[in-house]
Amino acid sequence: WLRRCTHYLFIVVVAVNSTLLTINTGDYIFYTDWAWTSFTIFSIGNILMISVGATYYLLFTGVPGTASYYGLIMQVYTWVAKGAWFALGYPYDFIVTPMWIPSCMLLDLAYWASKKNKHSLILFGGVLVGMSFPLFNMVNLLTVADPLETAFKYPRPTLPPYMVPIEPQVGKFYNSPVALGAGTGAVLAVTFTALGAKLNTWTYRWMAA
Repeated sequence: WLRRCTHYLFIVVVAVNSTLLTINTGDYIFYTDWAWTSFTIFSIGNILMISVGATYYLLFTGVPGTASYYGLIMQVYTWVAKGAWFALGYPYDFIVTPMWIPSCMLLDLAYWASKKNKHSLILFGGVLVGMSFPLFNMVNLLTVADPLETAFKYPRPTLPPYMVPIEPQVGKFYNSPVALGAGTGAVLAVTFTALGAKLNTWTYRWMAA
């Protein structure tokens, strides 16, 4: 029962944190001077959420498909966050919810295809998550109507001066945040996934003590 309670507590904590992350960073695309930089940084933040949480959950149950279920939990939480902003009077596309589920499905696929090999999950699953998440997320962002117009129309009251909406800067990061996010994500996600796997070991040891 202790193991089960710890497990559910962890899932709730990560799901709530992913929601807070979305509330605080989901509208970064509207402040276009920082958009490319922000997209890369927040891609890495979200990759961390997927890699650590979904790997922990997947290895805890040992059942392929659990990571996708974890992604669904986070998707629902972040849709609720989006709905909260909408209820406050912001336009529906003001908050862009991360695309959690497809990358989680790839994590499941790596685990299933390697016949539940933990190290293959860490290496291949981590790379797949890191490379896919920025791509899925940018496709999601393309649905936003007009970021710059929305930024001027709905200014955030707490914006620091450097986040004031201005015209986009050309050539920042070679204008390819997806490539930069996918490149850094592919490297870092392997470490993040390994951490998720290690959390299982630490949790079991703590509960056995």
